[in-house]
Amino acid sequence: MHAPLPRDEFERALRGLSVKYWDKHPFHVRLHAGDSTTAEVRSWVANRWYYQRNLSQKNAAIIANCPLPAVRRRWVERILFQDGSGNGDGGLGDWRALARAVGLSWEEVVDERHLLQGVRFAVDGYVNFCRNRPWTEAAGAALTELFAPGLMAERVSAWQVHYTWIDPSGYAYFHHRIPVVSGDSAYTLDLVLTHCVTREQQEAALSALAFKCDVLWAMLDAIAHATAGAGA
Repeated sequence: MHAPLPRDEFERALRGLSVKYWDKHPFHVRLHAGDSTTAEVRSWVANRWYYQRNLSQKNAAIIANCPLPAVRRRWVERILFQDGSGNGDGGLGDWRALARAVGLSWEEVVDERHLLQGVRFAVDGYVNFCRNRPWTEAAGAALTELFAPGLMAERVSAWQVHYTWIDPSGYAYFHHRIPVVSGDSAYTLDLVLTHCVTREQQEAALSALAFKCDVLWAMLDAIAHATAGAGA
């Protein structure tokens, strides 16, 4: 059995998986470069909704599997952020504003008429992973949030320049999420570094983060394939 990695080496390995993050997907590169059509932007928003609406169930699964009250108390804040305190607020409410800003009706987003099979399969696979694997692995998978704040900030800046047809009110989700995800990622990283103490646990956390990157990449594969050749 291999000895566990030193904490700093384990952290470098986790951060090194940024090479697999979805910001490098050709679809994402075009999206930020201003080369996407209106149809492609709308497809991204509509399909990303399915990921958004499943986040609280994913987080609830982590809480259910975690035996530590202090962790559960801290993790439940993610559900409150996403679901809000009532209908129409929180992260889901902000995503509704984004849908409206890109020209989608709320009805067509909620009834998921634009949801692609590949996106559904990828997101469902992620939720089931978090339900069925140890909570430390699910926390490891959530560490894609390490790579998210900069990308979200770049997205807002790029979209404001390249997609002036998007109503600026639609950027509320990103404005609200960027400062929160920075704190969440620091907390999650410390959790994983602290509780993954054996080499087996460390390797499982690394595999979980790589899997999550694959989930996000697969979502973009599906969207890119479905919108190839789509007009404005």
